[in-house]
Amino acid sequence: MPTLPTPLLTDRNELIARLAANRHYDIAIVGGGATGLGVALDAAARGLSVVLVESHDFAKGTSSRSTKLVHGGVRYLAQGNIGLVREALHERTTLLRNAPHLAQPLSFIMPSYRWWETPFYGMGLKMYDALAGKAGLGKTEFLTRDETLALLPTAQPNGLKGGVRYWDGQFNDARLALALARTAATHGALLVNYCRAVDLVYDAGRIAGLVCEDTQTSRQYRISARCVVNAAGVWVDELRQKDGLANDDGGERPTKPIVAPSQGVHIVVDREFLAADVGLMVPKTADGRVLFAVPWLGKVILGTTDTPRNDLPREPVPLKEELDFILNESGRYLRRAPTRSDVRSVWVGLRPLVKPSGDEGGSTKGLSREHTVLVSRSGLVTVTGGKWTTYRAMAEDVLTTCLEKSLLDGPKASVTAHLPLIGAGSSGLPAHSICQPQGLHSYGDEQSVVLNLPGASTTLADSLTEAMVRFAARFEYAIHVEDVLARRSRMLFLDARLASSLAARVGEILRQETGLDPQFEAFQELAQHYLYLPE
Repeated sequence: MPTLPTPLLTDRNELIARLAANRHYDIAIVGGGATGLGVALDAAARGLSVVLVESHDFAKGTSSRSTKLVHGGVRYLAQGNIGLVREALHERTTLLRNAPHLAQPLSFIMPSYRWWETPFYGMGLKMYDALAGKAGLGKTEFLTRDETLALLPTAQPNGLKGGVRYWDGQFNDARLALALARTAATHGALLVNYCRAVDLVYDAGRIAGLVCEDTQTSRQYRISARCVVNAAGVWVDELRQKDGLANDDGGERPTKPIVAPSQGVHIVVDREFLAADVGLMVPKTADGRVLFAVPWLGKVILGTTDTPRNDLPREPVPLKEELDFILNESGRYLRRAPTRSDVRSVWVGLRPLVKPSGDEGGSTKGLSREHTVLVSRSGLVTVTGGKWTTYRAMAEDVLTTCLEKSLLDGPKASVTAHLPLIGAGSSGLPAHSICQPQGLHSYGDEQSVVLNLPGASTTLADSLTEAMVRFAARFEYAIHVEDVLARRSRMLFLDARLASSLAARVGEILRQETGLDPQFEAFQELAQHYLYLPE
């Protein structure tokens, strides 16, 4: 009989006790999104001592609100950013190999409604194949009208000339973030969610650590670290401001912000709008934007938008014009046009786009999707920008910078290119497509652990059992209802009304497991937020 995996427990009392211990770390990381978790894993896998604090839950912000694509960036190719596309295509293959239960290939259909679109876009996608080389997932194909409808039967048939089929990847972003966190923990890293960095610590003008606060108890802890990495995504400028004022010799000269936030809206509708395990991609809509329809966990994601923002809310809301754009443009390319009544959930993510020097705002469409690593006079390392697909390369760049600036000592080479993430150990994975509803298969080689927990046969809703909630509490850092229904399960993102109906039962199980307030009422309010459709 095979031996069951033995996941590390994530008991909060034990995590906080470790945080309170008087230990000097090689590196302290602020931010538990894709970038920060990637840095934590890379550093821990090299044998460095690592602590990471996240003010909310892991992947609470941008990192759980992507379009769920692991891609090289077809639109970046159109913009001539060959370097970014080549790097992303290489990283795409690495990610799909290291987490096959959470990231998989997906083919896309680009329908053509003008005679020139198939050859024009098809040749561009052939270049996409060429850049991928051996890392390609499948060859681009030119399709006739009948072939297009056979692969994507819900495409708008009126005026359809043909199409192009190409390959990219899709993934479960929040669960991948958890896999990064848990894999880093197996290499000795200490990761604590709901723990906010409130201040920086200096020694003779150089960064020497940080002060963090457990948001559940308001108790503060001082962390001593040789190197501090600011990986807070769109919120990196807040810590940069603290650092700038602390190192300005008594002056009041604030640090100039480097992030220009861009808002991306996604809406979720039922699977019947695509009725196939292929995605739809429109390279140029009426206003020049790209539109995706992506089958994901039994539903379909429609999006996205690119709207500049001047504020940084934790729960941004869609604008009426953004919602109208997605619904109207989807209706032009689908046989049945989705309406507001078809929307099961809507969510908004903020992209941390990097401002060029001297930029004062305006359109974010042309801003760089590449990442930036900066080191301040005090030694604070800030990383922002980039995208999910290249999280691992971003982490390598951060640690390379830290070594070059003598902020760290240690092995020069990263080992994460061939490091499977938690859950990826079973042979023959994946058995189920990410297009299909989330279920036990999402746990990879930890399925047997879930099945051996109390409540494995007690179904709360399709794709969610009582045992899965207990697994989230015991091994996945979950303490609140939102943690489970938004990110361990993706129910909130898929069907906000259903998620709301499950909140009370999930809260009861969490309270049994953790003894903490599961914040049921706060989740009910949040679920209404994911149903908000501006008129």
